Amino acid sequence: MFGINGGELLVLLVVAVVVVGPERLPHYAEQLAGWTRQLRLVLSDAKQRLSDELGPELGDVDWATLDPRRYDPRRIVRDALTEEIQQVRVAGFGAVSAVQEATDIARGRTAAPGSDVPPREPSEAGPAPFDDEAT
Repeated sequence: MFGINGGELLVLLVVAVVVVGPERLPHYAEQLAGWTRQLRLVLSDAKQRLSDELGPELGDVDWATLDPRRYDPRRIVRDALTEEIQQVRVAGFGAVSAVQEATDIARGRTAAPGSDVPPREPSEAGPAPFDDEAT
């Protein structure tokens, strides 16, 4: 609390007792107790009003998941990227299969739908030549 350890707090209390004096100390202690009671009443009233205005949904909130100590940006980014990759895979699966089918038809490995031409075998000549000037 305020960066003060137990020994420092004890020294501050002793200095306060010496400065204030034994005559005024009971009066100041009584004032401090009154302020503490008032602060507790204000805080409990604010808490009650907040719970009244937010309604029963406030009880449904899982506060542990909102704890900033559990925030790990690497995990959040990894989960988001994994989710996006899964969405792309699902959406792109049909496109990939259509491209693969079109490539197979163009290479003659399968017959085009509705065609009477039998599929031809790929040539044994090897891959197409490489054009190093192509963009």
